Amino acid sequence: MMPNPKVTNELRTPPAVIAVIVAISAAASLFLAWLVYGHAPADVAGTRLTFLPAVNALLNGLCTVALLIGYRCVRRGALVAHRNSMFAAFVFSSAFLVTYITNHALHGDMRFHGTGPVRTFYLSLLASHIFLSVVALPLILITFFLSLTARFPAHRRLARITFPIWLYVSVTGVIVYAMLASYH
Repeated sequence: MMPNPKVTNELRTPPAVIAVIVAISAAASLFLAWLVYGHAPADVAGTRLTFLPAVNALLNGLCTVALLIGYRCVRRGALVAHRNSMFAAFVFSSAFLVTYITNHALHGDMRFHGTGPVRTFYLSLLASHIFLSVVALPLILITFFLSLTARFPAHRRLARITFPIWLYVSVTGVIVYAMLASYH
């Protein structure tokens, strides 16, 4: 029995598309690593746009809410509402990325001043947050590509992996901000 070509094509994503998404994600991650750890801040006095970390936390929080609403909608079969919620989450994450880049270009890396077990917890949380944010970027982009090109079976399979990682990164982003603000 021959496989149905429509189903086979629907499940397959062109390798070139995935390669481009992974390359863009890797370039963005390397740029961010350089910006955070290798670039001298432009505003050494730290006086311009000092509200950006709070905006970053707000955008992460809004992304979390949109993700949870999107998850609830897809579980109920409200696919249009799910799509709208996921686009909102994507917009919030994209806006976060812009403000994050701006903040680090101006102010550089912010140091955590807590000590003892709270410092260990913070550094562990931050490490998992950073690692999973690097993993999340290509997953989010590929999941969106699958949805936008109507490859829904593949989209569903990948979204089961992407969703918890994206949610974790959004939630831990808010926690990291709160801990930095509390111990600064």
